[in-house]
Amino acid sequence: MFESMSTKPTAPARERRLMCVLAHPDDESLGTGGILARYAAEGVGTYVISATRGERGWPGDPAANPGLEALGQIRERELRAAAEVLGLREAAFLDYLDGDLDRAEPSRAVGKLVTRLRRIRPQVVVTFDPTGYYGHPDHIAISQLTTAAIVAAADAGYRDAGGRAAHRVAKLYYLAPSERTVAIYERALGPLAMRVGGVERRAVAWRDWAITTHIDAADHWRTVWRAVACHRSQLPGYEALRRLPDEDHRTLWGTQTFYRAMSMVNGGRELERDLFEGL
Repeated sequence: MFESMSTKPTAPARERRLMCVLAHPDDESLGTGGILARYAAEGVGTYVISATRGERGWPGDPAANPGLEALGQIRERELRAAAEVLGLREAAFLDYLDGDLDRAEPSRAVGKLVTRLRRIRPQVVVTFDPTGYYGHPDHIAISQLTTAAIVAAADAGYRDAGGRAAHRVAKLYYLAPSERTVAIYERALGPLAMRVGGVERRAVAWRDWAITTHIDAADHWRTVWRAVACHRSQLPGYEALRRLPDEDHRTLWGTQTFYRAMSMVNGGRELERDLFEGL
């Protein structure tokens, strides 16, 4: 299958670069929109990789579902529209089917990511935490695959399809939704939960003491909300978000919390305020 990506040139070698590796269109806006908008505005090269096109994500009338291929095309266009709003340099897809990522052949999936890591050469990478926010198998899979790809990309003995030189990512972050963020989402949307293998999985917020990194994107929350609104096929499920007061919008889109899973340049218990701290 064709592996799609933007044709925009790779960033200059000295430029700060941030890559978010996620599972579905709208993850970039709902999950990482604040950091993408803020850092793009600061001149950082910002990139998003989506493992799938969200082909099974249809919250509307089942009878009106356009089908996997057509919905995938719609959601790709929505992500690209959101990318323009957020100021991304590039949005790319790994071309896996929504809901099937955890059954992807691991070495091939890791290889795809290594090729992109070595081409773009980000200092900072962000992905889902190992629980996938609320247990979504695609979220969990992309967390695992991204973590493995960062190790492989730094290994000079690992050969990728592009034949590029090894690249060592300096910092890896996992999404770490705060108790306040999860509470706002669930107040608007109901429980963040899904059943997998007959077992209900639910969102578990990160305790404040476990969050290592707090990014203030308050000046950009309206930009993020415009990006969220680009995902029109998903808006029936987000209608309640529209009715939230500005204070809640400011929290959801203007406050981003993460767990610093790996850093080659800094550490310690002091709360971090910049993903590029130490670089």
